[in-house]
Amino acid sequence: MAKSVLPDLSPEQNTAFELLLSGENAFITGGAGSGKSFLIRHYLRGIDSKQTPILASTGAAAVLLGGRTFHSFFGLGIMEGGAQAALEKGRKDGRLMKRLSSVEGVIIDEISMIPRPAFEVAEALARQARGNQHPWGGMRMVLVGDFAQLPPVTRSGTAREWSFLSDIWQQSGFQTCLLNHNQRVTEDSDFLEVLADVRAGTVTQRVRNFLESRSREHDEDDKSTRLFPRRDQSEYFNQRELLQISKPEVRIPSIYLGEARAVEILKKSAPIPAELVLKEGARVMFLQNDTQKRWINGTRGTVVEVHPEKIVVQKETGREVQVEKSQFAMQDADGKIVASVINFPLNLAYATTIHKSQGCTLDDLWVDLSRLWEPGQAYVALSRLRSGKGLRLLGWSPSSFITDPQVTKFYTSLSSSSGIGLN
Repeated sequence: MAKSVLPDLSPEQNTAFELLLSGENAFITGGAGSGKSFLIRHYLRGIDSKQTPILASTGAAAVLLGGRTFHSFFGLGIMEGGAQAALEKGRKDGRLMKRLSSVEGVIIDEISMIPRPAFEVAEALARQARGNQHPWGGMRMVLVGDFAQLPPVTRSGTAREWSFLSDIWQQSGFQTCLLNHNQRVTEDSDFLEVLADVRAGTVTQRVRNFLESRSREHDEDDKSTRLFPRRDQSEYFNQRELLQISKPEVRIPSIYLGEARAVEILKKSAPIPAELVLKEGARVMFLQNDTQKRWINGTRGTVVEVHPEKIVVQKETGREVQVEKSQFAMQDADGKIVASVINFPLNLAYATTIHKSQGCTLDDLWVDLSRLWEPGQAYVALSRLRSGKGLRLLGWSPSSFITDPQVTKFYTSLSSSSGIGLN
């Protein structure tokens, strides 16, 4: 096959792109900022989304991707009654069987958040639907994600049921490409070394020195984004900061379209709030990548003007852009849009949660790393930055820098087989 070198991809991204074009089962992985999502967007331009749909791990991610959730596509629901009950229910679902038999393959984004039981039931249902006892019934599988970031969450609250622990993972024969080069951090080699240690869950002396050097007393006048572990903390901080602005408040309700039940689900999944509350002078963050490349998810700026059908935002670079309303849609299992919401792709940027910051790129932030509880949480927070110079640290504890030994072992095995690994 001829090389398909694309000028806007790095050399290792082009290698991964060749793997995507090969037709083999593939696992594209790498640290935060390594360009996994950028690569997949390139790949999606050249394929038929009906034959190879993209699936997301959560409803919120599916809305942003313009895809479906893994659980809905494979008919898993919330897997009430456990894996066996979900399997038996799925086997009796003629519509599901037809859907699974009609596609060439699927792309699963954020595979790290798909728990092992769901992964195994989905594979068994694919074999059943396609009448083929090869893994996934011969369906082509492309998995994308980083197991060193946020883990799957199960109904029991138990995390760490990683899909790579399943025998199905080994049987699927995934060809792996690990993207080593951080596209986000380009001019801070010391920070890259710190991120590598944090990703491995190792609080080395250089990590300690870095964290101590970035520790600060809280400057409430500083306008850098705050990252909080919990949603109520970020919402409280956003509203508190908005109250400090003397300009009149402008309320812009989101417009919902579609089936009532689907709309209720969308309200919980959409990145935009049911009502966008802004003022001139408010700090905002963009919630999606612009097709005209005027901004990306995480770009920040200040509201200059608010009109019914446009908002003028001055980006941190000084450039003013006109922002129009966008539509965020939710698809059902068959790819039909069942609900959508229309509003400006903005939200207040004073604070957000660590979970919601995934995928964002920030120049500076305030964060407290004293009491985190999930593997990868500290790494996700720190890896949002373009440079370590942008970190304002309110506190930290070694106990917050958590990684799962199973993840470390998994990436070590990749290293021994391919010459690349977690570090």
